[in-house]
Amino acid sequence: MEGSWLHRERFPFFLVLSLLLPGRGSAFTINCSRFGQQGVYTTVLDSVFDRKAFRPATNFSIPTLVNISFTMSAILDVVWDNPFIRWNPEECEGITKISTATKNLWLPDIFITEFMDVDKTPKGLKAYINNEGRIRYKKPMKVTSICELDIFYFPFDQQNCTLTFSSFLYTVESMLLGMEKEVWEIADTSRNIIQTHGEWELLSISKATAKLSMGTNLYDQIIFYVAIRRRPRLYVINLLVPSGFLVAIDALSFFLPAESENRAPFKITLLLGYNVFLLMMNDLLPISGTPLISVYFALCLSLMVVSLLETILITYLLHLATTQPPPMPHWLHSLLLRCTSPRKCCPAAPQKGNTSLGLSPAHLPGVKEPVESVGKVPGLKEAELNGCPGSTRAQQEDEAQKQHLVSLWVQFSCVMDTLLFRLYLLFMATSITTVIVLWNT
Repeated sequence: MEGSWLHRERFPFFLVLSLLLPGRGSAFTINCSRFGQQGVYTTVLDSVFDRKAFRPATNFSIPTLVNISFTMSAILDVVWDNPFIRWNPEECEGITKISTATKNLWLPDIFITEFMDVDKTPKGLKAYINNEGRIRYKKPMKVTSICELDIFYFPFDQQNCTLTFSSFLYTVESMLLGMEKEVWEIADTSRNIIQTHGEWELLSISKATAKLSMGTNLYDQIIFYVAIRRRPRLYVINLLVPSGFLVAIDALSFFLPAESENRAPFKITLLLGYNVFLLMMNDLLPISGTPLISVYFALCLSLMVVSLLETILITYLLHLATTQPPPMPHWLHSLLLRCTSPRKCCPAAPQKGNTSLGLSPAHLPGVKEPVESVGKVPGLKEAELNGCPGSTRAQQEDEAQKQHLVSLWVQFSCVMDTLLFRLYLLFMATSITTVIVLWNT
């Protein structure tokens, strides 16, 4: 009786010890008679749950293979085998799968190297265990990771991000990483989930296996390369289209007469409206870097400022021409003749009804027809009657020279309008072409 008592006491102690010692245990099958009845199977698994701090391996010299999978909807799927949890379904009322709290199980310490936020995974998650000891653990998590963005082509940018799965505790001698699904399956599943919502479009997912060496330790890694592209429709409608409309309206303002008093206030109003537009849309732009769209906005603003300055200059020149037109520099006169040559590609300004020499002097405020001016020269008839034809001829030549200078400055104003108008057309055509090419690339 004493020997029998000693034998019964040592057996359970030896069983538990053999499961804990490295390389000393072996796989076994749980006796699950009356398994599944209320309050019974939990006590059967207590011997396994009590050893959750140890890696489940019958031979600690053999590493545990952990298969991982994920979707872009932030679900991490981890699968591994626990050789201590096995049962025969025929003896267990046909049960092939059970769920249990993850706090009762050994969990592999899989983490994402690029993870930058606090893990906000819900507590009290469950894991599924099948009759062969395979454990599946689905972990919903929101990953805020490091991704080196190239926003130069924003909002038509394409980004390449990496997700590196590794362990910070178990080396390659204890744990190896594998794939639960093929990469194309992960990509298809993720694409189907995110195709209907979100700012980004998934292009592709690829993987690479690597080993991380830290001192004398070697860790297994799986690196996923995720290629995503931004959906640009929102930014085109809210940023590019309004900006293009404002620039087009500013270009149409060149059809207003150069001597019009409403041209400069109209351009000032457009410039103020464009600045308000930029302030309102500033939140849609990236907070760092210098994307191409910012360069586009800067060019639009610069064109509008140059156009306003050109309008002010033309208004000043035309006003000066009505009082005392200054002599035109020789180099400017030569350049004007070269630009207005019929062989050159510089036509008249966009105003309708202008002649090749620009606006007629009679259309300028304060400038009258030569004949009318001559007819009203003080003492003109008296000078002719008194026999002073020389003074009359000199006055006529001065008046003709003045009118010629007025015509030259008017022509110069029309040429400046034409050149700036063509610059607007070239800029708008280049912008539209660039948007179409980037959108279709």
